[in-house]
Amino acid sequence: MTSQPDTTPDTSAAEFPIDTIRPLLLEQFAVLDDLLSGPTEDEWTTATCLPGWTVKDITAHLIGTESMLAGIEAPRIERDVRSFDHVRNDIAAFNELWVESLRPVPGPDVLERYREIVALRTEQLGAMTQADFGKQSNTPVGPAPYGRFMRIRVFDCWLHELDICDALGRTGSEGGPRAELGSAEVFGAVPFIVGKRGKAPEGARITIELSGPLARTVHVEVHGRATEVPAHSEPATTTIAMDSGLFVRLAGGRVRAEDRIDEITLGGDTEVGRRIVDNLAFTI
Repeated sequence: MTSQPDTTPDTSAAEFPIDTIRPLLLEQFAVLDDLLSGPTEDEWTTATCLPGWTVKDITAHLIGTESMLAGIEAPRIERDVRSFDHVRNDIAAFNELWVESLRPVPGPDVLERYREIVALRTEQLGAMTQADFGKQSNTPVGPAPYGRFMRIRVFDCWLHELDICDALGRTGSEGGPRAELGSAEVFGAVPFIVGKRGKAPEGARITIELSGPLARTVHVEVHGRATEVPAHSEPATTTIAMDSGLFVRLAGGRVRAEDRIDEITLGGDTEVGRRIVDNLAFTI
């Protein structure tokens, strides 16, 4: 029996184009390199918005994830990382293996480790094709094309750029192509956030108006389930307005709405609006 060619359409190029995602991920690696070239000895140990993590710890986490993707096993350490207050699930425990193993290492040496793994990942990514980006892979959101995982990497690295900048009092990339690509992970989750986490009731029509570098208007209606729509069928029952930078940080669990509520404008059914903004965090 002769095999027949696979005529199943390859949709990965349209949804996760390698020629878009790969260069932006490599650019994000370079931006982080520039950012991490500046900290003083004291700044490497500056606490960030992520519980238990310093600037150096975030760098170690980046090294760990890219090492995993490169096929490098996580280090073995003596301490039980699951005993740490900020470790609450399996992914966090895995991340902490790399972080804990590099805590005794000076910041500049950790930066060199970052550069080494980025060089290896750049070589690996450079050898990939669109077909590779279309292959199913285990990702933080479950089985998905490898290209989806690389888009998540853009999001994760970009968000950590903001984390480091916020900790050091510097300005990060609040907008631009990398932010637009990475934030697709946030905006794609808005119906889930509104319906499941925010518990918007049946018939609710939610409008989220964002200003700033990632300005946009997002409409969600709840009819059985929450769904993003181009426009509402009737006037919104709840409106939420804020700067896009704040929205991203809320969605990433970096800040709490109750601490920044004076920067958020709620309209219509404000009880529903407050419940949504209080539950925007969706990252693991």
